[in-house]
Amino acid sequence: MAVPLFKMAPGLKVSKLCLGTMTFGEQNSLNQSFCLLDEAFDAGINFFDSAEMYPVPQRAETQGRSEEYLGRWIRERKISRNRLVLATKVAGPSGQMTWIRGGPKCLDAQNITDAIDNSYVPMFGETEYDPTRQLCSVPIEEQVIALQRAVSVGKIRYIGLSNETPYGLMKFLQVAKNTSGYPKIVSVQNSYSLLGRTFDSGLAECCHHEGIFLLAYSPLAMGILSGKYFSRCGGPPDSRMNLFRGKYSEGESRYNLSNVTIKSATLEYIYIAEKYSLSPTALAIAFVLKHPLVASAIFGATRSWQLREVIKACELKLSPEIILEIDGVHTRMNHENAEKRVLLGAVVTC
Repeated sequence: MAVPLFKMAPGLKVSKLCLGTMTFGEQNSLNQSFCLLDEAFDAGINFFDSAEMYPVPQRAETQGRSEEYLGRWIRERKISRNRLVLATKVAGPSGQMTWIRGGPKCLDAQNITDAIDNSYVPMFGETEYDPTRQLCSVPIEEQVIALQRAVSVGKIRYIGLSNETPYGLMKFLQVAKNTSGYPKIVSVQNSYSLLGRTFDSGLAECCHHEGIFLLAYSPLAMGILSGKYFSRCGGPPDSRMNLFRGKYSEGESRYNLSNVTIKSATLEYIYIAEKYSLSPTALAIAFVLKHPLVASAIFGATRSWQLREVIKACELKLSPEIILEIDGVHTRMNHENAEKRVLLGAVVTC
């Protein structure tokens, strides 16, 4: 089947599936990466996602390889640039990744420009705002102007935000609309999956009214929703959460495999999939794609069969009965998390 396209903006159509490249240069060799890119492109995927910090886990020795592999593939396959949409991201301040421009210390105009030429909110994966962890603040006006300059000279086509909050999105839109040339913000790239639906708590409303679309990353919650980590063998030894155990703090903090709520919810979703003769992966991908604000689901694959399984999920339409059961699990998961927060607060106050 051909992966369908979605119109995000005038002259901008992206495939409903976006192949993420964060494994290229770490879990995937150059040849393996080319094979995955070939198969994805032949299936109708025209949208590819990267970041200057990739691959993951982040290391100074491998930084930039994902973008490099993607660029080499385009050049060697002689693919016209008007047939592809490439998304990449500037690394923000984190106090880590000191090999990228010394930190970077802040997301100012110079860092944005340098990142574009070489290729604010809680840190990604966190769901609660902690003002004590606010890093160096740069005026949004400075960031927008730097991005607008890149648009005006043809280095980038559109602006998208990543790991953003409702407040951050609305402030960026406010500043952009008051900026000469009005740089168009078309997307926000946040995580969204059966295990993480925080997008629906405020940000979805903003996107709906402002004409912004979600590029949903981690639709499989880093592979957890495939069910492999809760199998008897604990998943393949070369899967990301096993291969980099203890070395990938960002991923492990978001999806702790020992978290009882995550495990129980995942097992319930697997049961729903089996009940309706679906694969857990197909259920998870189809759930994300059914969201009216999702322009594309960004997924990763290290094997050809994984890629094919996700592509096949594009054909799946979830019935109202399945959605009802999914929402039941989600409600119970939220209730359990709320109870834990209340208990934690009681312990702290004591």
